[in-house]
Amino acid sequence: MEQNKGFWYADWSFPIFVGLLSSGVFAGTHMYYLHGIGAFNEVAFVAMLKAGMDTGVYGAVAAFGASFLFARIIEGSLVGILDIGGAIQTGIGLGVPALLLGSGFIFPVANFAASLATGLVLGLAVGYVIILARKFTVNQGNTTYGADVMMGAGNASGRFLGPLIILSAMGASIPIGVGSLLGALGFYIWQKPITGGAILGAMLFGYFFPVAI
Repeated sequence: MEQNKGFWYADWSFPIFVGLLSSGVFAGTHMYYLHGIGAFNEVAFVAMLKAGMDTGVYGAVAAFGASFLFARIIEGSLVGILDIGGAIQTGIGLGVPALLLGSGFIFPVANFAASLATGLVLGLAVGYVIILARKFTVNQGNTTYGADVMMGAGNASGRFLGPLIILSAMGASIPIGVGSLLGALGFYIWQKPITGGAILGAMLFGYFFPVAI
């Protein structure tokens, strides 16, 4: 059955949704920067930004937020699910503003209109990167697992991502599937979430055993 490719399901609309969400989250950080309220993040994470604002040293929160953003972009392109909390709220809402403030670019964070525009552009970029990168990951395997893009993995549903990643990796190729399975097993023995191990294992074996295009 042919998949519905209307606005709500089309690839081209996904970056728009990510852009709008990112615009609001970045503007929330702008509100917090000026008025001390409005950030779309957990209290502990916002405290890291507050510490940077008080001391002028944004290295910790910048590295923390940017690493979340990078990891969630990789995850999104591999399994087709974008974690709003990690990518948008933490990555774009904290990591990018901290990078800008630490580099002396205060205007995109201090100005409301500029914060909306900056968040929109960043969100569009993240959405398009995931859509384009997906063509070289799950879409190669002719599998339905993770082939569609959605947002909001969340911590509750995140426990189910590990098996889905392993299935997607197996659909791509046998070596990549084996790598994903071994990575998940290693993280399970290490008593860590298997999702990270499945992703790292698939990436490692995919490097040594690339899928022929």
